[in-house]
Amino acid sequence: MGSLDETLTMLKDLTDARGIPGNEKEPREVFKKYIAPFSDELSQDGIGSLIAKKVGQEDGPSVMITGHLDEVGFMVTNIDEKGFIRFQTVGGWWNQVMLSQRVTIVTSTGESITGIIGSKPPHILPAEARKKPFDIKDMFVDIGATSKEEATSWGVRPGDMIVPYFEFTVMKNEKHLLAKAWDNRIGLAIAIDVLKNLKKEKHPNVVYGVGAVQEEVGLRGAKTAAFKVEPDIGFAVDVGIAGDTPGISEKEALSKLGNGPQIIVYDASMISHKGLRDFVTNVADELQIPYQFESIPGGGTDAGSIHLTKAGIPSLAITIPTRYIHSNAGILHRDDYENAVKLITEVVKRLDKETVNNIKFD
Repeated sequence: MGSLDETLTMLKDLTDARGIPGNEKEPREVFKKYIAPFSDELSQDGIGSLIAKKVGQEDGPSVMITGHLDEVGFMVTNIDEKGFIRFQTVGGWWNQVMLSQRVTIVTSTGESITGIIGSKPPHILPAEARKKPFDIKDMFVDIGATSKEEATSWGVRPGDMIVPYFEFTVMKNEKHLLAKAWDNRIGLAIAIDVLKNLKKEKHPNVVYGVGAVQEEVGLRGAKTAAFKVEPDIGFAVDVGIAGDTPGISEKEALSKLGNGPQIIVYDASMISHKGLRDFVTNVADELQIPYQFESIPGGGTDAGSIHLTKAGIPSLAITIPTRYIHSNAGILHRDDYENAVKLITEVVKRLDKETVNNIKFD
């Protein structure tokens, strides 16, 4: 991998950071480092979501742009007598993508311990059992300890987070970026870059860039952060499904890498606000910024929590098509990320009081 430009360095720092739901300190520190220079004020909600405030016009409407800090991972629940680690999934995992993957256990002192997800070898399984996906409850993490005492002496204990081990990689086609935790460090990067773009621009509102905690276990941090911020308009920036790999039909997912950010019209957590959705797509059409429509019947985003806060907040999820989400690594396209930043920046610049009222009460 050649030298990384400023943007790629930020993406590497964000994705290499380790943070499962309830344990987001590392990604929060990285997010804070990058967003602080473009913020007027930083604060946190009570469970750890970071809120960066940028004032354009003090008495203008407020706009919340939310990515989530957490990634899917695992948590140590028990160490058996032989030193093998039993674990709990934290966030959604599919059995097939887990076995034999290298992971890192992060102890309470911050030390990294390498392990691998193990199971019985297929050679000793009955023929029928070999054809079935292996049960997560029968998997374990092998850290090379010979006893419970040894594992404990290394600082491993219940509650420690376990994260996939994967290093950010620019692929041969340099637009394709491979990393763990795109879900959802790409959303954080978008929030950072939108505030960066607005640093030199006038905007008729107050913008909040939020790194929310615990999205993967029920959109939790976006709920508490939205209560704290009380925005007039809410955006969730997240990853969406890419439908451009073998075996996926257009009935299942339409989006392709490189064809623009996704405007989510429907998902399991929210029906997107029609007025806001139309406003965003009109801006995109006017400026010829590419986008794709998508619906995700089996998933949700932080907008699902934001739009139900207090008396209700017009909200929209704008997502980046990503291959292999909720696995050890995914692939997304740099152009989609940059177009999402451009689109949200331009939308924010147009969200004055009158426009927001028209969206809300049209």
